[in-house]
Amino acid sequence: MSWLLFTLLLVLIILFDLGVGQRHRTPTARQALIRTFVYVVLAVCFGAWLGVTRGGNTAAEYFAGYLVEYALSLDNIFVFIAIFSFFGVADVDRPRILMWGVLGALVMRALMIFAGAALLERFHWLLYVFGLVLIATGLKFFRHKEEGVDPSRNPVLGLLRRLVPITESYEGSRFFVVRNGRIWATPLFVVLVMIETVDLMFALDSIPAIFGITRDPFIVYTANVFAVIGLRSLYFVFNAVLPLIRYLRYGLAVTLVFIGTKMLLIDVVHIKPAVSLAILAVILGASILASFLWPEQNGKAAAEEAGGSNRS
Repeated sequence: MSWLLFTLLLVLIILFDLGVGQRHRTPTARQALIRTFVYVVLAVCFGAWLGVTRGGNTAAEYFAGYLVEYALSLDNIFVFIAIFSFFGVADVDRPRILMWGVLGALVMRALMIFAGAALLERFHWLLYVFGLVLIATGLKFFRHKEEGVDPSRNPVLGLLRRLVPITESYEGSRFFVVRNGRIWATPLFVVLVMIETVDLMFALDSIPAIFGITRDPFIVYTANVFAVIGLRSLYFVFNAVLPLIRYLRYGLAVTLVFIGTKMLLIDVVHIKPAVSLAILAVILGASILASFLWPEQNGKAAAEEAGGSNRS
């Protein structure tokens, strides 16, 4: 029954955000902010419903998972901005790319979550592997400073160029065109593939992270959906704001190391879901607060430049 109710809710959300005549329109900052707020409220209400129907521990696991997935999804937006800028994607085409990107992300994450749940059920030792992966990823976040993303170095781009003929210029909003009886991909299709690839790579980190909080596939998937479904509107809200949150990366690094360590010690130390939620909230909240208390001097300029590239 829970799966059916959530599926109906998800369909309504998709129709609201990705359909009803809005998928090709670039939302204003105010519209994007309102939609983002609505999605957060829906996520909170859903967590409250879980608390009433399944108990406080389940609700705490959901909120901890949602908080981690939402925070990690913010990193996606950094890369989205870089990809759109590198390929010179027009503002009018960005909502459509993000629409298909979100839909693809929901499908890919569903497959990965159910496959991961089945594997963990059969091979308990995989938790230790996931834990080591998360710790390594967190340490990588610490070592590498924010230095931008170069999409041209992505191996997927090179593979696409070998497999599919790609037009030199955009063909309106089309992903494919036919020339001399042959199908050609446009740069817009390349951008879409890059966006989907980025989400897949981030999912390889974020999904093990939430499995470190709960192994209930329903909680894992619903937390992921509420974190991902708002990415489209969140992009337009945070395009100019994210460069100002300079310490978020370090907060995410500590978060991943904490969850990875928790997974390694799962058979020795048991941390209650409510305690995990409180620890994660403090870590991420402190990183965001520190970013505003000690802003980078060129952060404002970077934000203005990002906003300006969007308007051009």
